[in-house]
Formats: sequence, structure tokens, C-alpha cells
Amino acid sequence: MFAPNETLAEANHPYSDDEDSLNGAEVNGNWTPQEKALHEARLKAKAKRRLRKSSSRNSASESLSESGDLAGSDPHSPKGKVNTNDRKSRTGKGRGLPKKGGAGGKGVWGAAGMVYEDEEPDIHDPNYDESAQGDTVYETVVPEIDEKELEKMVNPIVQEYFEHGDTKEVQMLLKGLNLGPNKYEFSSLAVSLSLEGKASHRELTSRLLSDLSGKMLSQSDMARAFDKMLKELPDLILDTPEAPQMLGQFIARAIADHVLPMSFLDCYKGKVDCDHARVALDRAAVLLSMKREMVRLDNVWGVGGGLRPVKHLIKEMNLLLKEYLISGDVSEAEHCLRDLEVPHFHHELVYEAVVMVLESKGDAASHMMMKLLQSFWKTGLITVDQMNRGFQRVYDELPEISLDVPHAHSIMEAFVDLCYQESVITKQLRDACPSRGRKRFVSEGDGGMIKN
Repeated sequence: MFAPNETLAEANHPYSDDEDSLNGAEVNGNWTPQEKALHEARLKAKAKRRLRKSSSRNSASESLSESGDLAGSDPHSPKGKVNTNDRKSRTGKGRGLPKKGGAGGKGVWGAAGMVYEDEEPDIHDPNYDESAQGDTVYETVVPEIDEKELEKMVNPIVQEYFEHGDTKEVQMLLKGLNLGPNKYEFSSLAVSLSLEGKASHRELTSRLLSDLSGKMLSQSDMARAFDKMLKELPDLILDTPEAPQMLGQFIARAIADHVLPMSFLDCYKGKVDCDHARVALDRAAVLLSMKREMVRLDNVWGVGGGLRPVKHLIKEMNLLLKEYLISGDVSEAEHCLRDLEVPHFHHELVYEAVVMVLESKGDAASHMMMKLLQSFWKTGLITVDQMNRGFQRVYDELPEISLDVPHAHSIMEAFVDLCYQESVITKQLRDACPSRGRKRFVSEGDGGMIKN
């Protein structure tokens, strides 16, 4: 047994050296069996404590070095290499199985046999990207055009339509514009532009309104547009004095083409105070009351340009020249020629003018025709080609004309010289004028032979 002081010292120093204690016991004498058993129990407990310390130190030393090998292990040994992708615990803890059976962790596909359902994207997700969604549909938003910009954008479209006459192209251009509630103003602008143009432009406008009806514009839109035109007639007359009659023809044609409702005229009975609007409505009522056998509203504007028969054009040109010989108004003759809209057929006018000079009596007709051709030449209404072609036709038919007009050659030479002096024709054309050779007959005794 130990003294109380010795027992207290042993408790305060549990990890004292075994050899020192053993030597001290030997110095004090032989051990008793109880002391020897107690000493062996202490040695076993101390060995266990040392084993625990050594195991913790070895596990810390087995951590990976900077080169990726275990500290203290042979890098060339297959057992010494560390598999960094191995999911088993390197601390010796656990059963060495992968986490969550291989279905957990970052960058894994999940457990084998797992079926994933399509997840709909959540708009409240902070990573939600609207542009990455396949079902997203983007629409181009075109702002509505106000009244000030409408006229600037519609005028070029209508002017180009007067050149090509393709209603489908106009319809395609209008679809690209957001006219909004002001789309009825397109019809009023087109009609007002055609009133300042030619008869062919008015015919094209009537066809355009007929093609747009039911597709881009409704009957109510058309009625609203013509109602606006009737109110603006006092201003339209300043530029086009014949605007009331023309607008009446537009209304009649629109009703015949089912662009306007049949009850359009009935809405204005007894409600019109403007005299110009009353004239337009009366004109439309008269045209609609006529029988279709007498008047076809499809040709209310006439047949324009080259669509007219050749005989009709020749008749119109003859009437134009005869009226000019009576009135002497060059500007009126020029206006009538432009209305025919046949610049490729102006050589017929030159031909008819020269033939009238050959068939006329006196020099008055030749001077008036020269003045007319000179005016057409200076304004560019008749080109060089048309002028030369007209005179050349007369040159070719001069022998036949001489049968009815014996002095045709001499009259022709005088008229050609007059035109050349006034710079109506070129010198080459003047030199191409045929001259009739003078033939003298001998007496009857010579047998009527012609002397060369």
C-alpha cells in the first residue's frame, strides 16, 4: 500500500515514466503481489493511451502532400497512389460507401433508373431568361400614324401607283403601316390626288378603291372618306374647277362597284347646304339612273392611253386639228393632246397636220400648222423621232396624195422649207423631201413621145 502523499502524486502525474517507477520500487525492495498487479494494470492503460496518440498522429501524417502523394508512402507503389475521384473516406471513418447511394452531390446524374420529368421554367426564378424560352413569340409593334405624317407617307405610295398600276403592291405597303382609326383618309387623299391628274389616274383610283374594299377598307370607311370629300369641295374647286362633277362620277362608280352602300345618296336628301356638294350628288344620281345599255359606269373615265382603238385616236386627232384651225388656240390643242396620253402615237398628229396643209387652199393653214408644230416641238410634247416619222410617212405616200392634189409636191416643198426656217425639222429631214421632175411633152407630130 502506498502512502497518501504518494497516491496524490501519482494522480497528479498519470503519465510518469515506467522505468523510473520500476527502479524506485526496486530500490525500495521487493514488490508485493498486490503492488505488482497494480503496476501491470497501469502499464496496460498507459500502452493503450500511447496507441491512441500514435493512431491520431499517423492519420494526420497520411494527408495529401502538395505533389498529390501520401506523406511517407512510396509514390511508385500501386498501393501508395491516391485516387482523388474515390468517394470513400480517407480518414478511416464510415463504411466506405458513396454518399446517398451515388445519387447525391454536385455534378452527378442521380441514382440509376431515376426518371426526371420536364420542369416548367418559373418566371419568378432569379435565373429565369425570357430570351432562352423556345415558345416566346416576339411581335413587331408599329406605332399609329397621326394625321400630319399620314399625308407624307401616303402621297408617294399613290404617285408610284399611278406609274405601275399594281393594286397588290399598294395593299402590301398599307399593311406595313399602322393607320389606326385614320385609315379612311387614305381614300380621300387618293381621290384628291387623282382630281389633279389625268383621266387615267382617276380610272386607276377607282380600281384601287374597288380592290381595297372589303380587304383593307370597309364600306363605312369609304362612306366616311367621301363624306369628307364633299365637305372639302369648296377648297378643291380652287385647284380643280371641275371637282364637283368628277367627285359625282367617283361616287357613282363606287356605288356601281359596291364600294359604297346603295343608300349613300339617300342619306343626303334634304340635308345638303353646300351648292358644290349638291352638284356632285346630283351628278352621281343622274349617272346611276341611266340604263346600263346606254352608259357603262365601268368606263365613266373613258379608256385611257394605248387601250383606245387606233381609229378612235385618229378621229380624236383630226377633230383636235380642225378645232385648232377654227379657234387658233395652241394651249387648248396642247391640253387635248396630253389628255389622249399616247406619246408613242404623236407621229399620227404630224402626219394629219401635213396632209391638211396639202389639202387646204391658201397659205393660212400652212402657217397655223407650222406654228402648232413649233409649239409642240419647243415644249417637248412631240419628240424628234415622232416628228421625223410623221414627215417620212407623208414623203412615202406623196405619189398617192398627188392623185387627189396635183400640186402636192410644190406645196410640200414650200411647207418643208418654212418648217426648216422656223427650226421645226432638221436639215437632214428637209433634204429627204422628194421633188417631182419636170417633164415636157412634144407636139402631136412626134407621136406623143416624152422628151428627156
